[in-house]
Amino acid sequence: MTASVHYDFSDQVAVVTGGRAGIGKAIADKLAQAGARVSIWDLNADLSQPLQFQVDIADPQSVQRAAQMLYEQTGRIDMLVNNAGYAGPTTPLWEYPADIWQKIIDINLVGVFTTCQVVVPYLLKQPQGRIVNIASLAGKEGTANASAYSAAKAGVLALTKSLGKELAASSVRVNAIAPAAIKTALLEQMSPQHVQTMIDKSPMQRLGTVQEVAEMTAWLCSDACSFNTGAVFDLSGGRATY
Repeated sequence: MTASVHYDFSDQVAVVTGGRAGIGKAIADKLAQAGARVSIWDLNADLSQPLQFQVDIADPQSVQRAAQMLYEQTGRIDMLVNNAGYAGPTTPLWEYPADIWQKIIDINLVGVFTTCQVVVPYLLKQPQGRIVNIASLAGKEGTANASAYSAAKAGVLALTKSLGKELAASSVRVNAIAPAAIKTALLEQMSPQHVQTMIDKSPMQRLGTVQEVAEMTAWLCSDACSFNTGAVFDLSGGRATY
């Protein structure tokens, strides 16, 4: 891992959905190390910790309640990182359970819509705001046996482009990251052969790290990212082709 870049997010408040583990935790830790007050919204939130809220992003009332409580406690929201997601089973489309397919869309796509819809008015109150949507290379390529997840992440990419254009004249920047396979605890649930297949697809011949996702997220949340909005940033080890 290369040396970490340092940012100053002092006095800023960041929301990270799904911030208790994996990529979300790495992002939350990175932003906190840079001085941000990080609010973790997670179904498994540790309510004994400050600014952690139990949130179901598929439930608009849950999201609205968390945003209102956070704003009452801090008086501001400066960043939103939409990281929470659900992959679901790997199954051919014609065999996919319709209720699970809908659940994946509700969490991965509708959840991002809901969180953005609720938080954007708070971001517009600040001198500048940042939204980073954690999508997936699956949303660009389409992954076999993951039609719901791929479709949802493709929707997140289009949502990012639309919202970025809608907010372009404001001080809020909206961008997405499309990672390929990242080394997280989720991979431990997969067979070594399946993981090796993902590695073989990468020109770098390795998995990405959660720290690499966090580093890109921090830049997208920083003042240095000023002329980028509605954009998708690949994080694929050279695998992405467009």
